[in-house]
Amino acid sequence: MDSLAVVLPEATTTAELLAKIDELNADPDVHGILLQHPVPHQIDERAAFDRIAVTKDVDGVTTQGFGLMAMGEPAYGSATPAGIMRLLAHYDIGLRGMHAVVIGRSPILGKPMALMLLNADCTVTVCHSRTGDLPALVRQADLVVAAVGRPRFVAGDWVKDGAVIVDAGFHPAERVGDVDLDAAAPRSHAFTPVPGGVGPMTINTLILQTLEAAERAAGTAID
Repeated sequence: MDSLAVVLPEATTTAELLAKIDELNADPDVHGILLQHPVPHQIDERAAFDRIAVTKDVDGVTTQGFGLMAMGEPAYGSATPAGIMRLLAHYDIGLRGMHAVVIGRSPILGKPMALMLLNADCTVTVCHSRTGDLPALVRQADLVVAAVGRPRFVAGDWVKDGAVIVDAGFHPAERVGDVDLDAAAPRSHAFTPVPGGVGPMTINTLILQTLEAAERAAGTAID
């Protein structure tokens, strides 16, 4: 596998970025396209994301890919939540019937995470910064996915005994995630460490989905 870094000037326009994405869409040697974001303020980020061909949307950022994933149709899921689902499957976390609470509603993490869990037969509650009585809702959860972007935002006593904790946050300065794991992890059934839990799964899943895209383009079976 090879990678190509396409670095454009900061003054790049939306039209120029879309033209570059079109080139990559048309390149038979390119099987995955990852647009680093946020983009400069003058660029229509959503238009740029949605210009990526769904067959090369290995980061799961297009609205078409999101819609297909939500409906249970073949699509590359957003890399971080897709990586979390693979992690849960690897450790035999039985999701069917679980009450999952997702804290965060971003289009590349919270929202796709909620729909992936719903498709896996969880009952899902999505919370955010304006949710009332958030601690009480989290205490109901069999599975907590924290993706709120605030260090140690989820207190240890918010998490019930025996819950599964997925901490999708990472704050490099403090080297902590979105959950106070010192307090919450000892009471959990399972938890993802920070650093070293969800983060590596994001990269791993992005690489895996790129490989799958290449195999599909080549018409070979995926093992």
